[in-house]
Amino acid sequence: MSSAAGRQLPVILRELAWTIHKRAPDRAGVGPLPTTEVALLKQIVDAPGCTVSQLATALGLHQPNASGALRVLVHRGLVERAPDPADRRTIRVIPTALGLTEHEAIAAGWAADVADAIAELDSAHRDALEAASDAMVQLTLIVRGGER
Repeated sequence: MSSAAGRQLPVILRELAWTIHKRAPDRAGVGPLPTTEVALLKQIVDAPGCTVSQLATALGLHQPNASGALRVLVHRGLVERAPDPADRRTIRVIPTALGLTEHEAIAAGWAADVADAIAELDSAHRDALEAASDAMVQLTLIVRGGER
């Protein structure tokens, strides 16, 4: 990134991501969820059957923090703990139907907020964002450490 705008791009994307992240929509059914619980619920929906250790590692949390957030999600009926059929000593975490519904509603709320903001842009800026969609998908995969 040789241009000044190019060097600012990571900062701009971080600020956008943080702004979106902070604006987690409140949900009428179970009430607002703190950021950690929202992230944990998303991870459980994306990778059902993980252990608490796997969840903590994936989210960069300390195990006690992940366990505390998990207790909140269990108490609210959004996830449940289930013994691993192959090793009953291992506990797996899976989303409940309510958890899936809540996750979808939170994701839709975030998407709606962003869609509303995009709609306020002029057509040239909207077109520029649409043109960059593939690059943003690839960047997301790289940042997550996934396949390219």
